[in-house]
Amino acid sequence: MESLLDIGSQAPEIKSKAWYPEKKKISEFKLSKCSGSWVILAFYPGDFTFVCATDIEAFMKNYQDFVKNGAQIYAISTDSVYSHKVWSETSPRVKESKIPLIEDFRKTISKEYGFLNHETGASRRGTVIIDPEGKVQYVNIHNDALGKDTDHIFTSFMGLKYVHDTPMEEGHVCAIPANWRSGSKPLEIDVVNDIGKL
Repeated sequence: MESLLDIGSQAPEIKSKAWYPEKKKISEFKLSKCSGSWVILAFYPGDFTFVCATDIEAFMKNYQDFVKNGAQIYAISTDSVYSHKVWSETSPRVKESKIPLIEDFRKTISKEYGFLNHETGASRRGTVIIDPEGKVQYVNIHNDALGKDTDHIFTSFMGLKYVHDTPMEEGHVCAIPANWRSGSKPLEIDVVNDIGKL
């Protein structure tokens, strides 16, 4: 497997076809056109698989919360855009989804992002969060048999958004403690005077 993306690095450009279920059409997708928005990339092994359908369904439960906080969600697998279309139209769990499905039939996206499973030729299951400047802020890859925890992903997105949107004076940092939830108080640290206090 290729190495994971570095946190803070520029996300590799993505240019591919995607199935847009709300518009019911295939269109070109270009990651750089999402500049100014947060982007959630949900990688999954394949269409017409049981766990992958639950990922899409779970993201739809949080979908409006992501959108109203400035995030766009896209799902990616190594299936063709035509497979995406049929899956979107026929799967009981996926057919209500508004999430565009990006084609990675040539496996170049999965490879560049470090998600390609060379044994199966499919994407591994995981998530990437990209900030409005196009920089990678979160990468997670896990066992294909484990569906995504979209509540955790939403909490991570909101924590990263808070840090991104909260300027601090010199010598101070904003940080998100363990088990933080959106709406809770973050850590605002004086890097000199708060040593040993936390």
